[in-house]
Amino acid sequence: MNRKWIRPLVYLCLPLLLGACAEKSAEKKALPPTAVSVVKTASQDVPLFLEFVGQTAGAKDIAIRARVEGFLEGLHFQEGAQVKKGDLLYTLESQPFEEKVAARTSAVAEAETMLVKAKADLERIRPLAEINAVSKSDLDEAVAAHEAARYSKEAAEANLRAAEIELGYTKIKSPIDGIIGKTEAKVGDFVGRDPNPVILNTVSQVDTILATFFITETQYLELARSLPLADMDAVEDRPEDLELILADGSVYGHKGRADFVDREVDSTTGAMLVQASFPNPRKLLRPGQFVRVRAQGQEVKDAILIPQRCVMELQGLYNVYVVTAENKVETREIRVGPKVGAFWLVTEGLAAGEAVIYEGLQKVSDGASVQPTSEPPQVK
Repeated sequence: MNRKWIRPLVYLCLPLLLGACAEKSAEKKALPPTAVSVVKTASQDVPLFLEFVGQTAGAKDIAIRARVEGFLEGLHFQEGAQVKKGDLLYTLESQPFEEKVAARTSAVAEAETMLVKAKADLERIRPLAEINAVSKSDLDEAVAAHEAARYSKEAAEANLRAAEIELGYTKIKSPIDGIIGKTEAKVGDFVGRDPNPVILNTVSQVDTILATFFITETQYLELARSLPLADMDAVEDRPEDLELILADGSVYGHKGRADFVDREVDSTTGAMLVQASFPNPRKLLRPGQFVRVRAQGQEVKDAILIPQRCVMELQGLYNVYVVTAENKVETREIRVGPKVGAFWLVTEGLAAGEAVIYEGLQKVSDGASVQPTSEPPQVK
């Protein structure tokens, strides 16, 4: 194209271009402010809670073992049922132990016979020795024989008692009231052999449930300042202020108290073992459940909470959109503390009474005009 025509064409098109830009600018200015939902910040005292993963156990979990060797002959309980202290649970074959008791009884009878004879000999010789009708050595022998017979009888009786105790071990009874589990041995199994005797069953006392969990050294210091964890002499006086969160997310209906804190922090893990007890009147809790134990720590005074969805996080930096008094959007960097439910605890960057955008974050930018609507957040 000939260059002499370019400049006239530019002069001709320039008014058209400027007119189009002006129309677009007017349309842009005519757009209404973006509607957004905001929440008003307010200062309040916020208690902070700590949660720990733990596992439950019975107040007593007693392993049932066979204390003598033998074949299992009978089961006398229903698995998973309540049992009473002294209820018969298992019976082992008793014939070998009955034979031992019979043999030891015979030994006792023999020892009694020998004692009677030795006593009679001593009573006969002693008067003769007093009149020198027999020698002193004969009297000494009679006394020694009597003492030996007496000790032999005592030894035989002790052996008989031991045999009777072993015979009693063939009847295994419940040591406590509680719930019995599934049997680990069936009728006909050989049980009780060392070094690994079979654990036949376990009886658990579940009127009170224990929850054991680990806390870090930092968490221990925080809890120790708000709970009397270190005062082990006043366990019964401690408030029941621990909550239990079950596997389905529900909060257990009874609160508990910490009744044991280990004496030291494990140097390899930096953790400390804690045990808490919870009443279990309805037997809802059973040993072996995984739970979360919640304890209240410090309380933050004049804290500010905002919903988590208000906060934008990027590379460790936290920002929110604040609506100014002129309904302009201002990007604000904040510092946050721990999460409290569905909210962030703001430690720096916000003051009470400010409006923070809750819905419509994707539709606004820094400096944009907005039409704020103050609504309480619907936290799910």
